[in-house]
Order: sequence, then structure tokens, then C-alpha cells
Amino acid sequence: MDAMRRAGSEIARLAGRQLDLVSFWREASDVLGHAVPHYLSPCWYTVDPASLLITSHFQEGLPEFPEEWLTAEYFADDVHKLTDVSRSADGVSTLLDATGGDPSTSPRWRANMEYGADQEMIAALRTRSGEVWGAVGLYREPGRPLFDAAELAFVRAVAPHLAEGARRALLVGEAQDPERPEAPGLLVLRENGAVESVTPGTERWLDDLPDGGAGRLPSSVLAVAVRALRSAPDPGDPGEVAMSRVLSRSGRWVVLHGASLVSSGERRAAVIVELAHPARISPLLMSAYGLTEREQEVTRLVLQGDSTTEIASALVVSAHTVQQHLKSVFDKTGVRSRRDLVGKIFFTHYEPRVRDNERRAVNGQPLRGGPFTSPR
Repeated sequence: MDAMRRAGSEIARLAGRQLDLVSFWREASDVLGHAVPHYLSPCWYTVDPASLLITSHFQEGLPEFPEEWLTAEYFADDVHKLTDVSRSADGVSTLLDATGGDPSTSPRWRANMEYGADQEMIAALRTRSGEVWGAVGLYREPGRPLFDAAELAFVRAVAPHLAEGARRALLVGEAQDPERPEAPGLLVLRENGAVESVTPGTERWLDDLPDGGAGRLPSSVLAVAVRALRSAPDPGDPGEVAMSRVLSRSGRWVVLHGASLVSSGERRAAVIVELAHPARISPLLMSAYGLTEREQEVTRLVLQGDSTTEIASALVVSAHTVQQHLKSVFDKTGVRSRRDLVGKIFFTHYEPRVRDNERRAVNGQPLRGGPFTSPR
């Protein structure tokens, strides 16, 4: 238990550092191995919170996720899929439990066995506010002890820290990505409000915020930094990401993200400034398929695994109305079923992001979240 407590504190500390995503996964993998022994290395994923579809995969020794595994994830009739675990109340599951104690009934288990793994644990990386930013899979080879209740409880407890670390790493990566159009601005502030560092191009964001410019730091930036620091009174706890939505001088809505940085010295806060945009899946669905706003809402909920009854309840419409919207969505996207819809959206718009991120990981470039914005 002492090893688990130390590992939990270390993962919380890692989540508050200004790490790129691959570095965060690597360091978190080392810590996890001391608390929950496992086979080979963890399998890390990021997902799009708007759709719960995979946007990146990282595992030491497996630079490219096998195409047949992605096909099974989105087309096969099986259990223990990432979306199912992400939607579950507990957020942590084993393949043994998902199969009622007989994993040999699952094609997923047979695929794992080909790689030498018998047991599988999957945990959704869900923030305290409920957004899922990724998942992690841990494995054990045949003959090893089963994942026990204490290990499941530990992974459940550190999952929010892993989620926050992934979320911050993606934001920092986008702010430092010179290839991204209108890259977000990133600045690091000391506890007294002094600027420690800024990324190129941040000044234009600050100048466009109310009461910014002429060397002045906008009050909205200071406010979100203070909120982030207050959410982490313990120097070893990264706290929560503070957010604020501000109307810029140019008339555009801008979102500020503030995060406390964990370090052994003076407390600091990172503030990221970016354009506000709806969930990225919505403009993609509109431009690619011409879906109406309500059809986009229905599709987003289908991607997240909601049933007809759940969609009807969320949108306050009848089940019959949901079915009518689904028929229109199927016609416009050229599919015949929900599963085909999910598969088409993933392989057209998300699988290219997964493959691009695999290449970026190998080349040491920042990983990107969200789907490609145009069909392949």
C-alpha cells in the first residue's frame, strides 16, 4: 500500500508538470509499473471527449496500432471496448469481469493471447468534471495473479490525474506546434503574477483581450491563473484546469485555460489562450455530410454509445423522432446501421489522426487531439 500511495502522489505531480504527451505517458508508465505490475508496457490512448473516438495510441514497442484491432474496436461484436468502459460508472474494468469470468469467449482475449497477454484491465481517463480524455490498458501474461481489488481501486483513483495530465499535454502541444494555424498562446506566470515565459505569437492573443496591450497583462489571464492556483493548495497536487470564456476586442470568443504547475520551487501557473469553438465533431459532420444541427446532436450521442431511449431523453424528444433523425443521418452518410455509422466516422476522420500522431510520436512532434477536419 505504501508503494501505491507513493505512486499516486508521483502521478499527481507528473500531471502538473509542463510535459509533452509522449513524455507524460513514458514517465507515468514507469510509476504505474511499481504500483500495478503488468506485462510489457501500458497501452495509452487519447480520445475526443466530444465523440469518445480514439485520436492517438502510444505503447513502447508497438509504434503502430494494428489495423485489425481498430477494425475490431469499431466493427466487431465483442465486449470491453474503450467506449463501453468510458461510459461506465466505475470507469475501470477487466476483461475477466466483462465476460462473466470466461474471457475465452471474447475475440479480444484471443487477440491479446497472440501477443502473450492473458488478462486485460482498461481504465477511462476521466477528469473530475466528467470529461473523458483517454484510456489506458494494462495486461498480464498467463499464470500471473489476477488484477485485484486494491489494484483496480488504485487505477481508479489516479485516472483523474492521468486525464488532467493528458489534457494539459495536448493543450501545451498545440500551443507549441508551429504547424498549427492560429496556434494557441501559452504563458507561464509566477505566483506574484510576473510573466516567466511565453510562446511565440502569444502577444497577439493578449493584445486582443479586453484591457490587454501596451505591456499590460489582461485581467482575465490573471484571474484564470489565480483560480488554477487556488484549486491546488497542496504543492504536490496539480488541482483542476480553470476555464474562462472572453469576448475579444476583435469580436471573437476566446477560451482561457489555467493550470497550476507542480514544481519544487515557486508555484507557477500556465495559461493557454485559444479560439473558442464548438465540439470539433459538429463542424466536421456539417461540412462533410450536410447534417442539420439536430442530426449532428443525434450522431454525437450515437458515437458515444447512447441508445435510442437515452438519446430521446437527452434531447427531450420521442424515440420515434430519434429514429427519423437516424434514418436521415444514415441516408446522408451512406450507412445502414449505428455500428456502420461509428465505423465510417472513425475510419474517415479519426483513424488518419491516429496514424498522424503515431508518426509525430516517432519524430518527437507534439501530438494532436480531435479528428481531421476534412474527409480523406
